[in-house]
Amino acid sequence: MATGISRLRYADEKLEMPKVTRAMLARILSYFIPYRMRMLLVIGSIILTSILGLIPPILIKNIIDKALPQKDLKLLSIYIFISIGITIILGLLDVAQSYLSTLISKHIILNMKNQMYSHLQHMSLNFYSKALPGEITTRLTSDIDGIQDIFNTTVINTLSSCVVLVSTAIVLITMNWKLAIVGMIILPTFIIPTRKVGKVKWKIATHSQEKISELYQIIQETLSISGAIITKIFTKEKDEYEKFKQTNEEVIGLQIRESLVGRWFRMTISTFLAMGPMLIYFYGGYLFVKGEISIGSIIAFVALLGRLYSPVSQLSNIHIDVTRSLALFQRIFEYFDQKQEIEDKLEATSLELILGRVDFEKVYFSYNSRVQVLEDISFSVNPGTMVALVGSSGAGKTTITNLIPRLYEVIQGSIKIDGRDIREVTLESLRKQIGIVMQEPYLFNDTIEENLRYGKSNATQEELIKACKAAYIHDFIMTLPDDYKTVVGNRGIKLSGGEKQRVSIARVLLKNPRIIILDEATSSLDSVSEMYIQKAMVPLLKNRTSFVIAHRLSTILASDQIFVIENGKVAEIGTHAELIKKDGLYRQLYETQFKAQVQSMSVD
Repeated sequence: MATGISRLRYADEKLEMPKVTRAMLARILSYFIPYRMRMLLVIGSIILTSILGLIPPILIKNIIDKALPQKDLKLLSIYIFISIGITIILGLLDVAQSYLSTLISKHIILNMKNQMYSHLQHMSLNFYSKALPGEITTRLTSDIDGIQDIFNTTVINTLSSCVVLVSTAIVLITMNWKLAIVGMIILPTFIIPTRKVGKVKWKIATHSQEKISELYQIIQETLSISGAIITKIFTKEKDEYEKFKQTNEEVIGLQIRESLVGRWFRMTISTFLAMGPMLIYFYGGYLFVKGEISIGSIIAFVALLGRLYSPVSQLSNIHIDVTRSLALFQRIFEYFDQKQEIEDKLEATSLELILGRVDFEKVYFSYNSRVQVLEDISFSVNPGTMVALVGSSGAGKTTITNLIPRLYEVIQGSIKIDGRDIREVTLESLRKQIGIVMQEPYLFNDTIEENLRYGKSNATQEELIKACKAAYIHDFIMTLPDDYKTVVGNRGIKLSGGEKQRVSIARVLLKNPRIIILDEATSSLDSVSEMYIQKAMVPLLKNRTSFVIAHRLSTILASDQIFVIENGKVAEIGTHAELIKKDGLYRQLYETQFKAQVQSMSVD
């Protein structure tokens, strides 16, 4: 682990500390405003606690200077009972304050997580293609969870320390201003080194959060179902363990460094804290000899001195706490400030039930400014038409289909459904008209029934069964111990590839959309299952528009039109009979890929 620590000792030296701006403070404060009444109760509790906390040392002074010298047991009992009563009240106030502060911080965390989750849900696929899952998890969990510490330590401690410091200083000066000056003379030594300590601690905390994100990333990738299979098949357990071990050591090394930052500073403060009472006893003794102060006053002074030094010590660390807090807020706001590339226009209207005509008009698209993915794509698809998209891998077939439900935004040109630009209608109404069966079927770790209800949340049991029969999966489901209540496992691991694909197809059938996108939808099925599904698709696709990405000739032959995509352009359009006559790209694909399938089917 020493290697990890030394490797990171001077990491991120160029990191700039977050600047405390009025805008940032206002933004942070906005999360507290809804709880201003509870905050006022917390502040009131802090003030009352600070005032009551001054009474026991004063009672000690009176016990020593009055009750004991006068041998007045009644007065002694009164002082002691008052002191015990105040101690109980202080305990109750502390419980109430703790409850209120926890309530406020937890609700702030609740709202922030809800806001962050909603914000991330509306980010485009472009965001998810670049972001690391571990980083997203860290921002949504540990970063926001850190807000509780910010409130309970930074905010509450600052308020409490300021009130205690001011009230105690006033009492000390009132009791004896000379002794008060002696007690306060060492206070500046608490504050001087804090800026440098805070800067170093912030850099370590920021780097620590980044490394924790990396650790989450490794965990998510290697301990998921797919990751575990790949790791085992390629016997990479040792390599992945070493990667995890190294990152984990770096995280621990950073956390150790963070906890040790300013250790000499803290040792110095502790030394001065111990010296303070000795100075009071020394100078207080001198004043006592001169008759300027009583013994009880000296003892009370020492007791109050603890109340003076403790808040100053905490306030001296406020700069450190604030910089760490700002580091967390900065990371959270970075995500909040990421623009949602695809969102409804203010004047967007709902897309009602459609016929299903789709028009691409001079569409250009790129994932970044350097690489053009689609160029001058123009075509029209009539309602009820089944279109097959064919072409080499990476030609742009899936990208074309992803643009229809606005999973990505076109750079130039337009896409229209029934003559309406899809950017002029609400996303929800647009996507309700579209169903997608992905190349890799994705099922949630829930029952088959709940996975199906993603297509229609209020579907009846009869509708579920009808959709599953159409996808030829109902009979299989009924063989399971809990039939439709069967839990499919993480990503549907308990089902075979073909079974998962048919459940996902049934889910789309249940949605009953006007436009259907099948992205290699039958690639995981055997020939018998594929035949059944293609039969089931015939009545389903009637009067509906469908885009099918397929490498199977049987699917292509069933289509009304074939779009041949090459290098982000539509190279050819036509039926199988029309295109096979041309000496073009489709003819080449047929000769190299599809003809072998025909021969294979002939042999069978």
